[in-house]
Amino acid sequence: MATIAQWIEGARPRTLPTAISPVVAGTGAAIGAGVVAPGRAVLALIVAIALVVGVNFANDYSDGIRGTDDERVGPLRLVGSKVAEPTTVRAIAIVSFSIAGLAGLTLVSLSRQWWLIAVGIVCIAGAWFYTGGKRPYGYSGLGEVAVFVFFGPIGVLGTVITQSGPPTALAVVTCVGVGMITCAVLVANNLRDIPSDTVVGKRTLAVVLGDADTRRLYVALVTVPLLLSALAGLRSWPMLFGLLALPLAVGLTRQVLSGADGRKLIRVLAQTSVLLLVWSALTAVGLALGQIV
Repeated sequence: MATIAQWIEGARPRTLPTAISPVVAGTGAAIGAGVVAPGRAVLALIVAIALVVGVNFANDYSDGIRGTDDERVGPLRLVGSKVAEPTTVRAIAIVSFSIAGLAGLTLVSLSRQWWLIAVGIVCIAGAWFYTGGKRPYGYSGLGEVAVFVFFGPIGVLGTVITQSGPPTALAVVTCVGVGMITCAVLVANNLRDIPSDTVVGKRTLAVVLGDADTRRLYVALVTVPLLLSALAGLRSWPMLFGLLALPLAVGLTRQVLSGADGRKLIRVLAQTSVLLLVWSALTAVGLALGQIV
């Protein structure tokens, strides 16, 4: 039986910045539009965290029963390591998705944006079928596309819409940046797993591109959001705050381009999550101050 510490590790807490960042950025945009709605922001955060925890356990379950995680470098996988029953891990994933659904329904009822119920259903389905089902799209090189859509436009703009209504142009720019850096987190993970994924037939985008091009893709994904900060700063100078994340981005690109692999990429993955949160928080401040200055 898995210990409490192993269950916590199985939830992959290092990935939580991917849940927090879209909500932080979207809330900053809502404040910039003149709306302060802390209750709705908290509900959006519950939805995001529950979905990310749910997808982590769902991936653990689906990859574990396929044998994908039998031989890998990285944090503990509950099913792959045989420290937890697959049905238990699946049940916890379902509970997490249910929490996300209940919080999401509450948020929709408050904002009266009923069409977002359909978006929520798509998000839960996307979370499950990333590695679940007979033809998981995460095994076909589509993971990065899904991550961009779910954590960028849906995560950021959904937060804005439920708090302040239609998003501004700067919010749209922000959602692109959040989506790209979140993709970089996944790319770092899949770059590390190229050898093991190749063996088990998991054709992630990293496997398709190969090691060298995947490293170039990573650099592009962490660089373009900083360029967006600079361009957005031409319209609203507080958006330049996002550029304060530049030193962290430079350090990460150097590690990846220098050939970091295996456990070194675990550190890169964690630091990329930090970059995501830092850039999102700084940009949120820029969005919030844009209305004032």
